[in-house]
Amino acid sequence: MKLTLYQIDAFTDKLFGGNPAAVIPLEKWLADDLMQQIALENNLSETAFFVPYTEDPKGGDLEGATEGAGSFEIRWFTPTIEMNLCGHATLASAFVLFDILKFNKEEIVFNCKSGVLKVKQSDNKVWMDFPSWKPERFTEYPEDIVQALGNPGIVSVYKNRDLLVELRDEDAVRNCSPDFSLIKKTGYKIILTAPGKNADFVSRFFAPSAGVDEDPVTGSAHSQLIPFWSDKLNKEKLFAMQLSKRGGKLWCEQNGDRVKMGGTCVYYMKGEVECSL
Repeated sequence: MKLTLYQIDAFTDKLFGGNPAAVIPLEKWLADDLMQQIALENNLSETAFFVPYTEDPKGGDLEGATEGAGSFEIRWFTPTIEMNLCGHATLASAFVLFDILKFNKEEIVFNCKSGVLKVKQSDNKVWMDFPSWKPERFTEYPEDIVQALGNPGIVSVYKNRDLLVELRDEDAVRNCSPDFSLIKKTGYKIILTAPGKNADFVSRFFAPSAGVDEDPVTGSAHSQLIPFWSDKLNKEKLFAMQLSKRGGKLWCEQNGDRVKMGGTCVYYMKGEVECSL
């Protein structure tokens, strides 16, 4: 069996920037263990697989799935686990559909384990509609978190899917030198964030428990970051930067129980995967 694989740099306007994602369009789902093995072999933060939506979805429980033209099921795998939501690989998948496969509808609807994700193109960007996961103040985090982050001067800690750790300023986020082995022992995925110098807010994301020490740009983390900073700054529209070595830019909007994220992509590679069912 031969599969087409696209590698796309997401949330960037330059090659070798942003977050690289592998995207594999399918006609029907592969076995879960095979998709996990392919993701491990790719060794990227995420490999996305999508199939045209059917009335009998095989990708697990899908909340509010929507049938019809322009609808797909999508799943994302790190090298070690399946994720319930991923932003950069969704952006990359939409880019593949719109720009490479010449999908001719105005809107793509991705059905996934976190609900329905709608994606459009506008203002030379791909815009994603994601759930808003407002984090709640968290005071019971283990002291190991402070040690794992190198005692960066924590202002506050919040929690939804991941821990959101607020630091005093951008330099504290940029200069943080985490101990990934200690973070992995805590079992938490950690969003580090602070006000930005040239952005409304900046962030970094650490997920060694998911096989990714530091993710270059993390769309799903912004499902927490956008409501957090929208409330804190009293702004609905925000500009964000992720301060990884590759770097990334996101245009953000808080809209009720949803958030919007806009970004650009760069096409890096098309390849062929040969494997057996």
